[in-house]
Amino acid sequence: MSVLLAVSMVAVSAPSAQGSPVQSRDLTVATFNIHHGAGPDDELDLPHIAEVIAGHGMDVVGLQEVDRHWGERSEFVDQARWLGAELDMHVAFGANLDEDPAEAGQPRRQYGTAILSRYPIEASRNVPLPRPEGGEQRGLLEAVVLVRGVPLHFYSTHLQHDSRVERLAQADAINAVLADVEGPTVLVGDLNAEPGTPEIERLATHLADTWPAAGQGQGLTYPAEAPRTRIDYVFADDSVSAVSPDAARVIDTTASDHRPVAVDVTVSGRPGLR
Repeated sequence: MSVLLAVSMVAVSAPSAQGSPVQSRDLTVATFNIHHGAGPDDELDLPHIAEVIAGHGMDVVGLQEVDRHWGERSEFVDQARWLGAELDMHVAFGANLDEDPAEAGQPRRQYGTAILSRYPIEASRNVPLPRPEGGEQRGLLEAVVLVRGVPLHFYSTHLQHDSRVERLAQADAINAVLADVEGPTVLVGDLNAEPGTPEIERLATHLADTWPAAGQGQGLTYPAEAPRTRIDYVFADDSVSAVSPDAARVIDTTASDHRPVAVDVTVSGRPGLR
């Protein structure tokens, strides 16, 4: 299995695909706040997370609250690498918190977001997001995924939980990144905001929330045991020949304190890297 762990953009060159015909690919994308592998009872069970991802056919999934050698709560495991190896998936990891190890000579303690993909990850980068009120550092992790030859820009993020001021600034920063992206694009994450709030409306500038078009019901995701709010999202580029959502579902599981959201999509684009 090939695993790519990267937090900065990898330079990739490829021939132009402008003359290639548009091709379509069906796959399932998802978002999953894994709560460092613990359920609502705070008991660590990373294999349960892997079972949910495998059991629901997630082809590309954005993870939030991922530990990498972070501490005793996750047994100092590199969770992204472990999940990638267990599921035979490619991996990108973005460290938003990066601290010295507890003991000299040990790996650095990191915490952030990850992307797992059944398709090759050709490049990745992690973009720090603003925190004007001094909240926890957040990031926007991007992976360029080659879906049977068609490039997909896939993003995973986790916005500030206790400040709308920070979430709005983070949404603006995400939009600034998305404005320069060409080709099929998906943004997933725990956005810590309900539908109709200013930060969610702001993110809809470039992408569309897939749930109203492809889901049924309210799509509640948190807390996992008895969800009463929707704060986990899958956004997609709904322009012509981009990403079309076909069916969306919230997965009933208590592997984490959030329920994951999976969306079957059709990605349309020209083969080749962009």
